[in-house]
Amino acid sequence: MARERQIILDTETTGLYSDRGDRILEFAGIEMRKRRLTERTLHLYIHPDRDIPEEAAAVHGITLDTLAEKNAPKFAAVGQEIADFLRGAELIIHNARFDVGFLDMEFERMGLPTIEELGCEVTDTLAMAREKYPGQKASLDALCGRLDIDRSKRVYHGALIDCELLAEVYLAMTREQFDLVGGSDDNNGDTPAQNTRTAAPLVRTGRLKVIKADATELAAHAAILDEINQATGGHCLWQPQAREHAE
Repeated sequence: MARERQIILDTETTGLYSDRGDRILEFAGIEMRKRRLTERTLHLYIHPDRDIPEEAAAVHGITLDTLAEKNAPKFAAVGQEIADFLRGAELIIHNARFDVGFLDMEFERMGLPTIEELGCEVTDTLAMAREKYPGQKASLDALCGRLDIDRSKRVYHGALIDCELLAEVYLAMTREQFDLVGGSDDNNGDTPAQNTRTAAPLVRTGRLKVIKADATELAAHAAILDEINQATGGHCLWQPQAREHAE
């Protein structure tokens, strides 16, 4: 069972390798409690204290000029804030190994606890998607398309927009399992959950109540059949004469 407090998390970086000098450029985390988003969000642009390769900037659109305009701090100035925000939560991450690797690297540079040491549980939606949709594409874009989630605002891979999309993807992929244990998203808290468990059981008598059509309904039905019969040149199979001809 998921923890009560969850953080949908994403990062953007200077490259792919946390152990080869790449750094975090952007961090975003949005809080969710009991499968409902709260108003608590942490979104930070971070100066990497190094260059940003063009191929990386082409993906996320972040350059050193962008960070200068935003007066972005270095990770050392915001690392503690990020660690405190994440502490003890379940982290929902798409391709968690990547983001956790970068966060652990940045935390260790500061002498801060790692994700595991912060008491976080990690849920990887990429692994979930590969299990749920074997043999199919499992990228965030592909999942949005499969689950009918609007991704039109995703021009670049931005940490905040990706978190917002991932929250919808995660809720959609896990809705069935929560419905099965009585935790449906449709319960907005106005009705106590126990009401759904203590309601009077449905009694089945084995008899079906038959409601016959009245004269007006029968006449309307006959008129529709006449129209179909005319449109098909007398071949409406619901008309007795057409049915006899077909047989």
